Amino acid sequence: MASAAEQLAANINFGAFAKAEELKKRIWFTLGALLVYRLGTYIPLPGINPEALAQAFNANQNGILGLFNMFSGGAVGRMAIFALGIMPYISASIIIQLMTTVNPTLEQLKKDGERGRKVINQYTRYGTVFLATLQAYGISVGLEGSSNIVTDPGMFFRFTAVLTLVGGTMFMMWLGEQITARGIGNGISLIIFSGIVAGLPSALANTLELGRQGSLSTAIILALLVVVIVVIAFIVFMERAQRRLIIQYPKRQVGNKMFQGDSSHLPLKLNTAGVIPPIFASSLLLLPVTVANFASGQGPDWLNTVTALLGHGQPLYMLLYAALIVFFVFFYTAIVFNPQETADNLKKHGGFVPGIRPGQRTAEYIDRILTRVSVLGAIYLVLVCLLPEFLISATGVPFYFGGTSLLIVVSVTMDTVSQVQGHLLAHQYEGLVKKSKLRGKRR
Repeated sequence: MASAAEQLAANINFGAFAKAEELKKRIWFTLGALLVYRLGTYIPLPGINPEALAQAFNANQNGILGLFNMFSGGAVGRMAIFALGIMPYISASIIIQLMTTVNPTLEQLKKDGERGRKVINQYTRYGTVFLATLQAYGISVGLEGSSNIVTDPGMFFRFTAVLTLVGGTMFMMWLGEQITARGIGNGISLIIFSGIVAGLPSALANTLELGRQGSLSTAIILALLVVVIVVIAFIVFMERAQRRLIIQYPKRQVGNKMFQGDSSHLPLKLNTAGVIPPIFASSLLLLPVTVANFASGQGPDWLNTVTALLGHGQPLYMLLYAALIVFFVFFYTAIVFNPQETADNLKKHGGFVPGIRPGQRTAEYIDRILTRVSVLGAIYLVLVCLLPEFLISATGVPFYFGGTSLLIVVSVTMDTVSQVQGHLLAHQYEGLVKKSKLRGKRR
Protein backbone atom coordinates (compact mmCIF):
# COMPACT_ATOMS: atom_id res chain seq x y z
CA MET A 1 0.00 0.00 0.00
CA ALA A 2 1.38 3.41 -0.98
CA SER A 3 2.30 5.79 1.79
CA ALA A 4 0.92 9.29 2.13
CA ALA A 5 4.16 10.73 0.75
CA GLU A 6 4.00 8.44 -2.30
CA GLN A 7 0.37 9.40 -2.92
CA LEU A 8 1.24 13.08 -2.71
CA ALA A 9 4.25 12.57 -4.99
CA ALA A 10 2.01 10.87 -7.57
CA ASN A 11 -0.13 14.02 -7.75
CA ILE A 12 2.84 16.32 -8.46
CA ASN A 13 2.56 18.02 -11.85
CA PHE A 14 4.87 20.05 -14.04
CA GLY A 15 3.33 23.25 -12.72
CA ALA A 16 4.73 22.48 -9.26
CA PHE A 17 8.09 21.68 -10.82
CA ALA A 18 8.18 25.00 -12.69
CA LYS A 19 7.57 26.92 -9.45
CA ALA A 20 10.28 25.10 -7.48
CA GLU A 21 13.17 27.51 -8.06
CA GLU A 22 15.44 25.85 -5.50
CA LEU A 23 15.00 22.47 -7.18
CA LYS A 24 15.82 23.89 -10.62
CA LYS A 25 19.02 25.46 -9.23
CA ARG A 26 20.04 22.11 -7.78
CA ILE A 27 19.40 20.33 -11.08
CA TRP A 28 21.41 22.88 -13.06
CA PHE A 29 24.26 22.61 -10.55
CA THR A 30 24.25 18.81 -10.86
CA LEU A 31 24.29 18.94 -14.66
CA GLY A 32 27.13 21.48 -14.63
CA ALA A 33 29.20 19.37 -12.22
CA LEU A 34 28.70 16.24 -14.32
CA LEU A 35 29.69 18.20 -17.44
CA VAL A 36 32.95 19.19 -15.73
CA TYR A 37 33.55 15.53 -14.88
CA ARG A 38 32.95 14.43 -18.46
CA LEU A 39 35.36 17.06 -19.77
CA GLY A 40 38.02 15.78 -17.38
CA THR A 41 37.75 12.26 -18.84
CA TYR A 42 39.10 13.63 -22.15
CA ILE A 43 42.19 15.44 -20.76
CA PRO A 44 45.11 12.98 -21.14
CA LEU A 45 48.11 12.56 -18.89
CA PRO A 46 51.23 14.41 -20.04
CA GLY A 47 53.89 12.33 -21.75
CA ILE A 48 51.55 9.64 -23.18
CA ASN A 49 51.53 8.34 -26.76
CA PRO A 50 47.80 8.02 -27.58
CA GLU A 51 48.22 5.54 -30.48
CA ALA A 52 50.41 3.13 -28.51
CA LEU A 53 48.06 3.44 -25.51
CA ALA A 54 45.03 2.57 -27.65
CA GLN A 55 46.75 -0.55 -29.00
CA ALA A 56 47.81 -1.71 -25.54
CA PHE A 57 44.34 -1.08 -24.07
CA ASN A 58 42.57 -2.98 -26.86
CA ALA A 59 44.73 -6.00 -26.02
CA ASN A 60 43.83 -5.85 -22.31
CA GLN A 61 40.25 -4.52 -22.28
CA ASN A 62 38.72 -7.92 -21.43
CA GLY A 63 40.22 -7.83 -17.95
CA ILE A 64 39.73 -5.62 -14.95
CA LEU A 65 40.80 -2.59 -17.02
CA GLY A 66 37.64 -2.92 -19.10
CA LEU A 67 35.51 -2.93 -15.95
CA PHE A 68 37.20 0.17 -14.55
CA ASN A 69 37.06 1.84 -17.96
CA MET A 70 33.28 1.39 -18.01
CA PHE A 71 32.91 2.85 -14.50
CA SER A 72 35.17 5.82 -15.38
CA GLY A 73 33.35 6.68 -18.60
CA GLY A 74 36.26 5.71 -20.87
CA ALA A 75 38.90 7.64 -18.90
CA VAL A 76 41.09 4.55 -18.45
CA GLY A 77 41.20 3.83 -22.17
CA ARG A 78 42.26 7.42 -22.83
CA MET A 79 44.48 7.51 -19.68
CA ALA A 80 42.91 10.81 -18.68
CA ILE A 81 43.46 12.74 -15.49
CA PHE A 82 40.34 11.02 -14.07
CA ALA A 83 41.59 7.53 -14.99
CA LEU A 84 41.53 6.31 -11.38
CA GLY A 85 37.90 7.34 -11.16
CA ILE A 86 36.13 7.31 -7.84
CA MET A 87 37.01 3.69 -7.03
CA PRO A 88 39.77 4.57 -4.47
CA TYR A 89 37.18 6.54 -2.49
CA ILE A 90 34.70 3.65 -2.59
CA SER A 91 37.41 1.19 -1.53
CA ALA A 92 38.47 3.46 1.34
CA SER A 93 34.84 3.80 2.47
CA ILE A 94 34.38 0.03 2.52
CA ILE A 95 37.65 -0.46 4.43
CA ILE A 96 36.60 2.11 7.04
CA GLN A 97 33.22 0.36 7.40
CA LEU A 98 35.02 -2.94 7.94
CA MET A 99 37.28 -1.38 10.57
CA THR A 100 34.34 0.08 12.51
CA THR A 101 33.26 -3.49 13.32
CA VAL A 102 36.64 -4.45 14.84
CA ASN A 103 38.02 -1.14 16.13
CA PRO A 104 36.30 0.12 19.32
CA THR A 105 37.42 3.72 18.68
CA LEU A 106 35.85 3.85 15.24
CA GLU A 107 32.77 2.06 16.53
CA GLN A 108 32.34 4.73 19.20
CA LEU A 109 32.81 7.48 16.59
CA LYS A 110 30.06 5.90 14.53
CA LYS A 111 27.70 6.22 17.52
CA ASP A 112 28.66 9.85 18.27
CA GLY A 113 26.35 11.32 15.65
CA GLU A 114 27.38 14.24 13.43
CA ARG A 115 30.77 14.81 15.08
CA GLY A 116 31.76 11.17 14.70
CA ARG A 117 30.57 11.12 11.11
CA LYS A 118 32.82 14.07 10.24
CA VAL A 119 35.85 12.35 11.80
CA ILE A 120 35.11 9.10 9.92
CA ASN A 121 34.73 11.06 6.66
CA GLN A 122 38.13 12.64 7.27
CA TYR A 123 39.69 9.21 7.82
CA THR A 124 38.05 8.08 4.57
CA ARG A 125 39.66 10.98 2.71
CA TYR A 126 43.08 10.07 4.11
CA GLY A 127 42.53 6.47 3.02
CA THR A 128 41.50 7.66 -0.45
CA VAL A 129 44.77 9.59 -0.84
CA PHE A 130 46.78 6.56 0.28
CA LEU A 131 45.03 4.07 -2.03
CA ALA A 132 45.04 6.50 -4.97
CA THR A 133 48.78 7.09 -4.54
CA LEU A 134 49.52 3.36 -4.58
CA GLN A 135 47.33 2.77 -7.63
CA ALA A 136 48.71 5.80 -9.48
CA TYR A 137 52.30 4.70 -8.90
CA GLY A 138 51.46 1.19 -10.09
CA ILE A 139 49.85 2.63 -13.24
CA SER A 140 52.87 4.83 -13.96
CA VAL A 141 55.27 1.88 -13.60
CA GLY A 142 53.01 -0.30 -15.74
CA LEU A 143 52.85 2.35 -18.48
CA GLU A 144 56.63 2.58 -18.51
CA GLY A 145 56.87 -1.20 -18.80
CA SER A 146 54.71 -1.21 -21.93
CA SER A 147 56.44 -0.39 -25.20
CA ASN A 148 56.28 3.14 -26.61
CA ILE A 149 53.39 4.35 -24.42
CA VAL A 150 55.48 6.80 -22.38
CA THR A 151 57.47 9.24 -24.49
CA ASP A 152 60.00 10.10 -21.77
CA PRO A 153 60.07 7.46 -18.98
CA GLY A 154 61.75 8.18 -15.69
CA MET A 155 61.16 9.49 -12.19
CA PHE A 156 59.83 12.80 -13.47
CA PHE A 157 57.08 11.03 -15.43
CA ARG A 158 56.20 8.89 -12.41
CA PHE A 159 56.01 11.94 -10.16
CA THR A 160 53.80 13.93 -12.55
CA ALA A 161 51.58 10.91 -13.26
CA VAL A 162 51.04 10.17 -9.56
CA LEU A 163 50.40 13.83 -8.78
CA THR A 164 47.94 14.21 -11.67
CA LEU A 165 46.01 10.99 -11.05
CA VAL A 166 45.73 11.52 -7.28
CA GLY A 167 44.69 15.14 -7.84
CA GLY A 168 42.03 13.98 -10.31
CA THR A 169 40.63 11.47 -7.82
CA MET A 170 40.53 14.04 -5.01
CA PHE A 171 38.82 16.55 -7.29
CA MET A 172 36.20 13.95 -8.21
CA MET A 173 35.66 13.17 -4.52
CA TRP A 174 35.19 16.89 -3.79
CA LEU A 175 32.89 17.22 -6.80
CA GLY A 176 30.76 14.32 -5.58
CA GLU A 177 30.46 15.90 -2.12
CA GLN A 178 29.39 19.19 -3.71
CA ILE A 179 26.73 17.43 -5.78
CA THR A 180 25.42 15.73 -2.64
CA ALA A 181 25.27 19.01 -0.70
CA ARG A 182 24.17 21.45 -3.42
CA GLY A 183 22.74 19.21 -6.12
CA ILE A 184 20.39 16.25 -6.52
CA GLY A 185 21.08 12.80 -5.13
CA ASN A 186 24.27 11.04 -4.09
CA GLY A 187 27.14 12.73 -5.92
CA ILE A 188 29.46 9.70 -5.97
CA SER A 189 26.72 7.47 -7.39
CA LEU A 190 25.81 10.07 -10.03
CA ILE A 191 29.44 10.29 -11.18
CA ILE A 192 29.59 6.51 -11.67
CA PHE A 193 26.15 6.63 -13.32
CA SER A 194 27.23 9.28 -15.83
CA GLY A 195 30.38 7.31 -16.66
CA ILE A 196 28.37 4.17 -17.45
CA VAL A 197 25.64 5.96 -19.40
CA ALA A 198 28.26 7.84 -21.47
CA GLY A 199 29.04 4.61 -23.33
CA LEU A 200 25.40 3.79 -24.07
CA PRO A 201 25.04 5.78 -27.37
CA SER A 202 28.08 4.12 -28.92
CA ALA A 203 26.88 0.68 -27.76
CA LEU A 204 23.46 1.26 -29.35
CA ALA A 205 25.09 2.51 -32.54
CA ASN A 206 27.30 -0.59 -32.72
CA THR A 207 24.30 -2.88 -32.19
CA LEU A 208 22.30 -1.14 -34.92
CA GLU A 209 25.34 -1.29 -37.20
CA LEU A 210 25.56 -5.06 -36.67
CA GLY A 211 21.88 -5.25 -37.60
CA ARG A 212 22.47 -3.22 -40.76
CA GLN A 213 25.37 -5.47 -41.75
CA GLY A 214 23.26 -8.59 -41.21
CA SER A 215 25.28 -9.94 -38.28
CA LEU A 216 22.21 -9.56 -36.04
CA SER A 217 18.66 -10.10 -37.22
CA THR A 218 15.89 -7.64 -36.46
CA ALA A 219 14.14 -10.26 -34.33
CA ILE A 220 17.20 -10.65 -32.08
CA ILE A 221 17.53 -6.88 -31.64
CA LEU A 222 13.82 -6.55 -30.73
CA ALA A 223 14.07 -9.52 -28.35
CA LEU A 224 17.11 -7.90 -26.73
CA LEU A 225 15.13 -4.67 -26.25
CA VAL A 226 12.27 -6.60 -24.61
CA VAL A 227 14.70 -8.41 -22.31
CA VAL A 228 16.27 -5.12 -21.21
CA ILE A 229 12.86 -3.62 -20.40
CA VAL A 230 11.78 -6.71 -18.45
CA VAL A 231 15.05 -6.83 -16.50
CA ILE A 232 14.81 -3.13 -15.62
CA ALA A 233 11.23 -3.59 -14.39
CA PHE A 234 12.35 -6.61 -12.35
CA ILE A 235 15.23 -4.63 -10.78
CA VAL A 236 12.91 -1.75 -9.87
CA PHE A 237 10.45 -4.16 -8.22
CA MET A 238 13.15 -5.98 -6.25
CA GLU A 239 14.97 -2.81 -5.17
CA ARG A 240 11.72 -1.47 -3.69
CA ALA A 241 10.87 -4.77 -1.98
CA GLN A 242 10.95 -4.74 1.82
CA ARG A 243 10.19 -7.03 4.71
CA ARG A 244 8.48 -4.87 7.30
CA LEU A 245 8.65 -5.94 10.94
CA ILE A 246 5.86 -4.50 13.08
CA ILE A 247 7.19 -2.48 16.03
CA GLN A 248 4.81 -1.69 18.90
CA TYR A 249 5.31 1.11 21.43
CA PRO A 250 3.49 0.93 24.79
CA LYS A 251 1.12 3.49 26.23
CA ARG A 252 2.78 6.37 28.05
CA GLN A 253 1.56 8.96 30.50
CA VAL A 254 2.68 12.58 30.30
CA GLY A 255 1.31 14.57 33.22
CA ASN A 256 -2.37 13.78 33.57
CA LYS A 257 -2.74 12.64 29.97
CA MET A 258 -2.47 9.06 28.75
CA PHE A 259 -1.18 8.69 25.19
CA GLN A 260 -2.14 5.66 23.15
CA GLY A 261 0.68 3.31 22.15
CA ASP A 262 1.91 3.76 18.57
CA SER A 263 2.78 1.08 16.06
CA SER A 264 5.44 1.40 13.41
CA HIS A 265 7.53 -0.91 11.26
CA LEU A 266 11.20 -1.74 10.76
CA PRO A 267 11.92 -2.00 7.01
CA LEU A 268 14.44 -4.65 5.93
CA LYS A 269 15.41 -4.17 2.29
CA LEU A 270 15.57 -7.24 0.12
CA ASN A 271 18.92 -6.06 -1.29
CA THR A 272 20.66 -4.54 1.72
CA ALA A 273 24.15 -4.92 0.21
CA GLY A 274 23.35 -2.90 -2.93
CA VAL A 275 25.77 -3.16 -5.86
CA ILE A 276 28.88 -3.91 -3.77
CA PRO A 277 28.73 -7.76 -4.18
CA PRO A 278 28.73 -7.74 -8.02
CA ILE A 279 31.54 -5.14 -8.14
CA PHE A 280 33.78 -7.12 -5.78
CA ALA A 281 32.99 -10.44 -7.47
CA SER A 282 33.73 -9.06 -10.95
CA SER A 283 36.99 -7.47 -9.81
CA LEU A 284 38.29 -10.68 -8.22
CA LEU A 285 37.40 -12.86 -11.22
CA LEU A 286 38.95 -10.45 -13.72
CA LEU A 287 42.30 -10.24 -11.92
CA PRO A 288 43.75 -13.48 -13.45
CA VAL A 289 42.62 -12.38 -16.92
CA THR A 290 44.32 -9.01 -16.46
CA VAL A 291 47.60 -10.60 -15.30
CA ALA A 292 47.56 -13.03 -18.22
CA ASN A 293 46.93 -10.22 -20.73
CA PHE A 294 49.87 -8.22 -19.37
CA ALA A 295 52.03 -11.36 -19.63
CA SER A 296 51.01 -11.64 -23.33
CA GLY A 297 50.49 -15.39 -23.04
CA GLN A 298 54.10 -15.97 -21.88
CA GLY A 299 53.20 -16.63 -18.24
CA PRO A 300 53.11 -20.04 -16.54
CA ASP A 301 50.87 -22.73 -17.99
CA TRP A 302 48.60 -22.83 -14.94
CA LEU A 303 47.85 -19.11 -15.34
CA ASN A 304 46.86 -19.57 -18.99
CA THR A 305 44.67 -22.55 -18.01
CA VAL A 306 42.94 -20.55 -15.27
CA THR A 307 42.42 -17.65 -17.67
CA ALA A 308 40.79 -19.94 -20.23
CA LEU A 309 38.48 -21.46 -17.60
CA LEU A 310 37.51 -18.00 -16.28
CA GLY A 311 36.54 -16.60 -19.67
CA HIS A 312 33.12 -15.02 -20.09
CA GLY A 313 30.44 -17.64 -20.60
CA GLN A 314 32.52 -20.51 -19.19
CA PRO A 315 30.77 -22.72 -16.58
CA LEU A 316 33.52 -22.21 -13.97
CA TYR A 317 33.32 -18.43 -14.38
CA MET A 318 29.56 -18.40 -13.87
CA LEU A 319 29.76 -20.76 -10.89
CA LEU A 320 32.45 -18.71 -9.12
CA TYR A 321 30.69 -15.45 -10.01
CA ALA A 322 27.47 -16.66 -8.39
CA ALA A 323 29.31 -18.01 -5.32
CA LEU A 324 31.24 -14.77 -4.78
CA ILE A 325 28.08 -12.69 -5.12
CA VAL A 326 26.32 -14.80 -2.47
CA PHE A 327 29.34 -14.56 -0.16
CA PHE A 328 29.65 -10.78 -0.45
CA VAL A 329 25.87 -10.32 0.01
CA PHE A 330 25.99 -11.93 3.46
CA PHE A 331 29.39 -10.45 4.31
CA TYR A 332 28.46 -6.85 3.48
CA THR A 333 24.97 -7.14 5.00
CA ALA A 334 26.55 -8.25 8.27
CA ILE A 335 28.73 -5.12 8.17
CA VAL A 336 26.08 -2.49 7.41
CA PHE A 337 23.26 -3.91 9.57
CA ASN A 338 23.74 -4.96 13.20
CA PRO A 339 20.68 -6.78 14.63
CA GLN A 340 21.98 -6.52 18.20
CA GLU A 341 22.40 -2.75 17.95
CA THR A 342 18.92 -2.40 16.41
CA ALA A 343 17.37 -4.49 19.20
CA ASP A 344 19.14 -2.42 21.86
CA ASN A 345 17.88 0.82 20.31
CA LEU A 346 14.32 -0.52 20.23
CA LYS A 347 14.56 -1.57 23.87
CA LYS A 348 15.98 1.81 24.85
CA HIS A 349 13.00 3.63 23.30
CA GLY A 350 10.43 1.19 24.62
CA GLY A 351 9.69 -0.49 21.30
CA PHE A 352 9.21 -4.24 20.86
CA VAL A 353 8.19 -6.80 18.26
CA PRO A 354 4.79 -8.28 19.21
CA GLY A 355 5.27 -11.76 20.65
CA ILE A 356 9.07 -11.41 20.96
CA ARG A 357 10.83 -10.57 24.22
CA PRO A 358 12.93 -7.35 23.98
CA GLY A 359 16.71 -7.61 24.01
CA GLN A 360 18.57 -10.72 22.91
CA ARG A 361 15.45 -12.56 21.66
CA THR A 362 14.57 -9.59 19.45
CA ALA A 363 18.13 -9.50 18.04
CA GLU A 364 17.94 -13.22 17.22
CA TYR A 365 14.53 -12.77 15.59
CA ILE A 366 15.74 -9.83 13.45
CA ASP A 367 18.87 -11.77 12.49
CA ARG A 368 16.78 -14.78 11.42
CA ILE A 369 14.47 -12.64 9.29
CA LEU A 370 17.43 -10.73 7.81
CA THR A 371 19.12 -14.01 6.84
CA ARG A 372 16.02 -15.20 4.99
CA VAL A 373 15.67 -11.86 3.23
CA SER A 374 19.37 -11.90 2.27
CA VAL A 375 18.92 -15.32 0.66
CA LEU A 376 16.27 -13.87 -1.65
CA GLY A 377 18.47 -10.82 -2.29
CA ALA A 378 21.43 -13.01 -3.21
CA ILE A 379 19.31 -15.06 -5.63
CA TYR A 380 18.03 -11.83 -7.20
CA LEU A 381 21.56 -10.45 -7.71
CA VAL A 382 22.81 -13.74 -9.16
CA LEU A 383 19.93 -13.85 -11.67
CA VAL A 384 20.44 -10.25 -12.79
CA CYS A 385 24.22 -10.55 -13.09
CA LEU A 386 24.30 -13.93 -14.85
CA LEU A 387 21.55 -13.15 -17.39
CA PRO A 388 23.87 -11.03 -19.60
CA GLU A 389 26.51 -13.77 -19.44
CA PHE A 390 23.99 -16.36 -20.66
CA LEU A 391 22.90 -14.03 -23.46
CA ILE A 392 26.47 -13.41 -24.61
CA SER A 393 27.48 -17.08 -24.49
CA ALA A 394 24.27 -18.42 -26.08
CA THR A 395 23.61 -15.86 -28.82
CA GLY A 396 26.85 -13.89 -29.17
CA VAL A 397 24.90 -10.65 -28.74
CA PRO A 398 27.13 -7.78 -27.49
CA PHE A 399 25.27 -6.91 -24.30
CA TYR A 400 26.73 -3.58 -23.15
CA PHE A 401 24.84 -3.31 -19.86
CA GLY A 402 26.15 -6.09 -17.65
CA GLY A 403 24.47 -6.96 -14.38
CA THR A 404 26.61 -4.62 -12.28
CA SER A 405 26.23 -1.60 -14.55
CA LEU A 406 22.50 -2.20 -14.98
CA LEU A 407 22.02 -2.36 -11.21
CA ILE A 408 23.95 0.90 -10.74
CA VAL A 409 22.02 2.74 -13.45
CA VAL A 410 18.58 1.65 -12.21
CA SER A 411 19.39 2.19 -8.51
CA VAL A 412 20.85 5.67 -9.06
CA THR A 413 17.91 6.63 -11.28
CA MET A 414 15.43 5.57 -8.59
CA ASP A 415 17.38 7.43 -5.91
CA THR A 416 17.54 10.60 -8.03
CA VAL A 417 13.81 10.48 -8.77
CA SER A 418 13.04 10.08 -5.07
CA GLN A 419 15.30 13.07 -4.30
CA VAL A 420 13.45 15.20 -6.86
CA GLN A 421 10.12 14.13 -5.38
CA GLY A 422 11.37 14.98 -1.90
CA HIS A 423 12.30 18.52 -2.97
CA LEU A 424 8.93 18.95 -4.70
CA LEU A 425 7.14 17.76 -1.57
CA ALA A 426 9.11 20.23 0.53
CA HIS A 427 8.20 23.01 -1.92
CA GLN A 428 4.50 22.10 -1.69
CA TYR A 429 4.63 22.04 2.11
CA GLU A 430 6.29 25.46 2.12
CA GLY A 431 3.51 26.78 -0.10
CA LEU A 432 0.86 25.39 2.26
CA VAL A 433 2.58 26.98 5.27
CA LYS A 434 2.76 30.36 3.53
CA LYS A 435 -0.93 30.18 2.61
CA SER A 436 -1.93 29.31 6.17
CA LYS A 437 0.09 32.26 7.50
CA LEU A 438 -1.57 34.65 5.04
CA ARG A 439 -5.02 33.41 6.02
CA GLY A 440 -4.15 33.84 9.68
CA LYS A 441 -3.10 37.46 9.11
CA ARG A 442 -6.30 38.22 7.23
CA ARG A 443 -8.38 36.91 10.10
